[in-house]
Amino acid sequence: MNERVWQLLLDSFWQILLPGIRVTIPLTLVSFSLGLIIALLTAMVQVANIPVVKQIARIYVWIIRGTPLLVQLFVIFYGLPSVGIILDAIPSAIIVFSFNTGAYASETVRAAIEAVPVGQIEAGYCVGMNYLQIMGRIVLPQALRTAFPPLSNSLIGLVKDTSLAANITVVEMFLAGQRIAANSLEVMAIYCEVAFVYLLFCTVLTKLQTYCEKRMKTY
Repeated sequence: MNERVWQLLLDSFWQILLPGIRVTIPLTLVSFSLGLIIALLTAMVQVANIPVVKQIARIYVWIIRGTPLLVQLFVIFYGLPSVGIILDAIPSAIIVFSFNTGAYASETVRAAIEAVPVGQIEAGYCVGMNYLQIMGRIVLPQALRTAFPPLSNSLIGLVKDTSLAANITVVEMFLAGQRIAANSLEVMAIYCEVAFVYLLFCTVLTKLQTYCEKRMKTY
């Protein structure tokens, strides 16, 4: 690590951090939010045991969890144009990350819902509540506490998974780092700096997770 390398790291830090703030974080938050909606719907369909729809939900989870995320990105971005559907890189990434997160998170949500004692659900029916009221007022608030830690881990994992979007030309942190490494030929130093920035983002999310868990315990 000579003076030239240190200066390169200082100069490149903002060139890596800014794409992280402008692309990586928004891509993560949008995809995770949509993924949670998909996960909730998928989990509720399975718990409610709706014929046909439940089977479709299980097939969706089976396919997404059984295929690599990178392959899913390639199918959407590079494969769909062959059948006449052309999507830009960022929308393609959001679609893939959302459905991928939804599949994994749906199993977390389903398990959390099923962990709520059946007696509470029966009590809800006894006082005249319908299925949606029971879910919204009794089951989901309790399930959220159970599901929060693993869902937080999924969010942290998604921050790192967004680096795969570089393979479909999304200019996020990893691709920015790749370009700097290619131009400077200081591959080791630059990739370590990219890893450090990812570590910063994930550390902040971990601290937020810990804070939120403590707050949830007080209620």
